[in-house]
Amino acid sequence: MAFSPEFLRELEARSPIEDIAAGYVQLKRRGKNLVGLCPFHNEKTPSFNLYPDNNSYYCFGCSNGGGVIQFVMNIERLDFPEAVRWLAQRAGMALPEEGGDDSMTRLRMRILEINREAGRFFFKTLGTPEGRPGLDYFRRRGLDGQTIRHFGLGYAPDSGFALVNHLRGKGYAPEELVQADVARMSRNNNPYDRYRGRVMFPIFDLRGNVVAFGGRILTDEKPKYINTTDTPVYHKSSGLFAMNFAKNQGSRTLILAEGYMDVIALHRAGFTNAIASLGTSLTEEQARVIKRYADEAILCYDSDEAGRRATQRAIPILRGTGLRVRVVTVPGGKDPDEFMKLHGENGPLRFKQLLKGGGTDVEYRMDAIREKYDLETNEGKVAYLREAVEQVISRIGEPTEREVYAQKLSRETGVDTAGILATAGRQAARESKKKEKKLIREQQEIKAVKAGANPEKEKHLRAALAEERVLAFLYRNQDRAKALETLLPPEKFVTAYNRRVYKLLLGKIRYAEVSLADFSQELTGEEAAEFTRILAETAEVPSQWKDMEAYARIIKTDGGFSDPAWVREASKEDIQRRIQALRDRKA
Repeated sequence: MAFSPEFLRELEARSPIEDIAAGYVQLKRRGKNLVGLCPFHNEKTPSFNLYPDNNSYYCFGCSNGGGVIQFVMNIERLDFPEAVRWLAQRAGMALPEEGGDDSMTRLRMRILEINREAGRFFFKTLGTPEGRPGLDYFRRRGLDGQTIRHFGLGYAPDSGFALVNHLRGKGYAPEELVQADVARMSRNNNPYDRYRGRVMFPIFDLRGNVVAFGGRILTDEKPKYINTTDTPVYHKSSGLFAMNFAKNQGSRTLILAEGYMDVIALHRAGFTNAIASLGTSLTEEQARVIKRYADEAILCYDSDEAGRRATQRAIPILRGTGLRVRVVTVPGGKDPDEFMKLHGENGPLRFKQLLKGGGTDVEYRMDAIREKYDLETNEGKVAYLREAVEQVISRIGEPTEREVYAQKLSRETGVDTAGILATAGRQAARESKKKEKKLIREQQEIKAVKAGANPEKEKHLRAALAEERVLAFLYRNQDRAKALETLLPPEKFVTAYNRRVYKLLLGKIRYAEVSLADFSQELTGEEAAEFTRILAETAEVPSQWKDMEAYARIIKTDGGFSDPAWVREASKEDIQRRIQALRDRKA
């Protein structure tokens, strides 16, 4: 739907970006702006910048940028109307009358409705004879009615069409059921239930909407679990089970368990800060979500081989976001649910003791390496020393922490601490160079992609840079719009993107003072990020009218042909396109 410029400007005024972003990023003031670690990519040095004066943000590491609406769209994975609604609700503003074409938003709303209705259907089925196998399973696992209601647990009948028939009776089309991933289409183009004969675990987003399901089979059939694939309302790479509950529990520590039942058992025992990833290994996106609500993550995966591998994979991912990481190993190869059942009434107390005794992620990794070697032999000591330094010690960034574990390794192997630290330092330097090269490559790739907003810039760099300075000046000096348009008409611009933004600015300034909100419906995310980059890179560059006169001369004289290097390298087709572009501007 379309929103009026007046409404969007008021929404922007009531939604300071520093207040919105503070819920996702730890910010530090740097002059009149704020900086922090980017929530859109992993980094150790802050490159995420907030500009309160124009309510915008820009990351110089990944080129993500825009106004406050764009920030909400990107961080919450919402489309434009949904982000506006999100901000309006937060600001206490009533939405204007809805209208216009908003097919994606309507589809998302329909899918959320389908998920909510499906969740109710699965829950109600538990109380019927058809749902008795599911209820019996939950009872055997020790769950009472209150817990079942709290988590919205349910059962999917084994008929193959029970949910489809129920939802079609509610007016939902087969295509919508498939898009919600609660149904699949047969070869005869007939929808059938995706979940059959399974106990059901609804997955909620942070706002409490049912966005997906996990289903466990009650027989020996494979797969044991199936989960909703990505849909317009759900991305499994960022979803976390029970995060909607855990984010409100007040602590800045989250327990990361392996499965649904482990999390439910921990919540029943009072550990309401427990969460789980969803049918996948922990992802960087999930880790960044965890970082929003926690400073410390406690890994409590199963003690079997698969659980140990998952722990080893998760540690560097969590560390990469700046989280403190501890690891709790449940004795006897048990998972948290089994452990607490084993100890009966004392289960919660015993688990609390486990949490207190949990070691750091460094200790866990060193213990895992030590188990592989016989330290009674010189060969075993050397192998242990080499792997521990390369895989653990050298990757500890904080000097004091590195020295502590180097001393521990020295005691275990008899090797001088200074020698261990020197070796670790050389290894760290090599790894740092590798990471730096990788980061440079990634940033180059990102910039190449982002250049899609202004693909002509590379060939007309001098003119494009001058145009960017003009755009920044106009945005910050809107009272000079008329004079600037006289000095430099839009048709003189060399690059199409900059020309378009220039025209938009001039057109909107005629009627009101312009903010980034005025562009939120007319620029794509990529285009908005490009304009924000221009504003960010010129934030500390003072410009005066005489500078505009100089930039205007550059733009007017650079139609491509004035650049000897371009003329030498240009193909016949390039020159013909340039001639046509000039004709188009004059038309």
